[in-house]
Amino acid sequence: MLSNESLHTPQFNRSISESSTDNSSMEDFWCEVNNIKESSEEGQDDSLLLEVKPADEGELEAEWLQDAGLSNLISGTQEHDGQALLSTLTRTQAAAVQKRYTTYTQTMRKKNKHTVRDVRDIFGINDSTPSFESKALSPIPSNGVQHAIKKPIWKPVTNNSCTLEKTSPSVAEELSFEASFSESVVVDGKDKESEKNQRIKKDDSALPKFIVWKSRFGLTEVGDLSPEDMKKIRYLSLIELTAFYDALGIELKRNRIVRVKGRENGLFGVPLTTLLESDKKKFPGTKVPLIFQKLLQRLEETGLETEGILRVPGSAARVKNLREELEAKFHGNLFDWNKVRSNDAAGLLKMFIRELPSSLFTMEYLPAFITLVEKISKIKLQLQALHLLIMLLPDASRDTAKALLNFLKKVVSNEEKNKMSLWNVSMILAPNLFICKRKSANKEEMKAAASTAHIVRLLIRYQDILWTVPSFLISQVRKMNEAALINNKRQLIFDKSVRKLLRRKTMERERPERREHCDVPEGVIRVYAPLHSKVSMAIQLNSRTKAKDILARFHCENSHGTSDNARVHNQSLYEIGGNIGEHCLDPDTYILDVYHVNPNAEWMLKPKSS
Repeated sequence: MLSNESLHTPQFNRSISESSTDNSSMEDFWCEVNNIKESSEEGQDDSLLLEVKPADEGELEAEWLQDAGLSNLISGTQEHDGQALLSTLTRTQAAAVQKRYTTYTQTMRKKNKHTVRDVRDIFGINDSTPSFESKALSPIPSNGVQHAIKKPIWKPVTNNSCTLEKTSPSVAEELSFEASFSESVVVDGKDKESEKNQRIKKDDSALPKFIVWKSRFGLTEVGDLSPEDMKKIRYLSLIELTAFYDALGIELKRNRIVRVKGRENGLFGVPLTTLLESDKKKFPGTKVPLIFQKLLQRLEETGLETEGILRVPGSAARVKNLREELEAKFHGNLFDWNKVRSNDAAGLLKMFIRELPSSLFTMEYLPAFITLVEKISKIKLQLQALHLLIMLLPDASRDTAKALLNFLKKVVSNEEKNKMSLWNVSMILAPNLFICKRKSANKEEMKAAASTAHIVRLLIRYQDILWTVPSFLISQVRKMNEAALINNKRQLIFDKSVRKLLRRKTMERERPERREHCDVPEGVIRVYAPLHSKVSMAIQLNSRTKAKDILARFHCENSHGTSDNARVHNQSLYEIGGNIGEHCLDPDTYILDVYHVNPNAEWMLKPKSS
């Protein structure tokens, strides 16, 4: 069940938070908190406040089902997307859906609401159907073929002291995204973790090293998939995160936001989507607000080697004046960035983050971020939960967070000169990212300081991993698209308005298609390259052909007579259509493997969107 216990960001308390660290100082964190208070002493604009509303279990579960793409279970309609999604779920994911739907139906019956479907009808459960609590089925691997495999069993550390796991930093552990995270977790009944006495070590070198295992399908970054498929990734990520927390015996807590106010124009206190809508009018394709990009650019130019950057505050008066001037002159390109000192730029950056109407990591899931530290001690499991939470972020939040974390990584890499370690940077950013704005914020103490700093540290250290889409989710998207295509075809066949048209067109379409397929040998694809002088080429695939080999062949064939060399060379191979919307392929992807999984795809070379 979803908890309505914590409607706000988890509280912070200085004494409790310092005892939760390994006797380490949280002084930087509290200094930053004081700086934030001083900068907002003039009062908070009511237009930037959040409101949360209590809800009963039925309402919470209904919202969960809607957010998971399963609104058809509430409405009772036969929506094909919802049916396709259900058909792709692993055993633990299906159990998570069943649990939430059961709670929803029980609550609705108590309220004498409309008739709801029995959960057994949805999942096809009868007396002979095995329980969802039985041994989990193997998740579908990247190649789309389901078979029995032996999965590694990961157990959370469960000693009484509940300290974070001790991992030798010199030994890198391999991560695989082929199997569902929730399917691989086993918790012994005797090994329940306690949040008491959780201690977080500030030594950055103690963090384990991870290496991501790259399969023959390569790795996929968030921006490599179409918006339609990323929407499905979010549905699946919420279901998988819920199943993952269930497997660990943890309650998934979410805030229920009923109102998010923000300014409709300007730069600070404006929703990211509003800023991007305005920026895209000038620069189509913009993914990160221009003001945020300019602040990061200024800091990279002048502040990476500045001692105490981010920690040492700029002049409050100067920062206030600069903000007012930016609001007035930025869009007219009249603002003089040369007069902005690095510490003042850092102050503006943190102010921008704090004043977003909704937290960069979304107010709704802030409790889930905190829970992964307070309830899970093994860093690998923390990382898996964090990975799914990143997949849940809206595009604007995720792209902006990625730009921020990339900058913070550069700050840490200059530690010898700027004296800002990973832990220092994390302590400074944590209160800016995780202390939200609400009417009761100033009256509540803050208990989770060390936890939020640890979250930021994980985000910075493992950002390259976190922005990689788990391949088991992509496999489920493929199957979801295939199921949707089948459902759509069935609907089309029974549509009387098109039945006669289908009969008439069947013969004239069927024969040419057969001739076309006969003309293309097995394992041969035609790649289109609109920007090249030779716009298409038939490629014979073998077990060693990679995406980068196809790119190299086109570059070789078009090496003469190409006017826009730079544009041509900055291209990637895309898999388009079939059981995927659009997929930018890793240069190390073995194309024959993708061809076997998606034989109806088209192939194209085009520039990768930045």
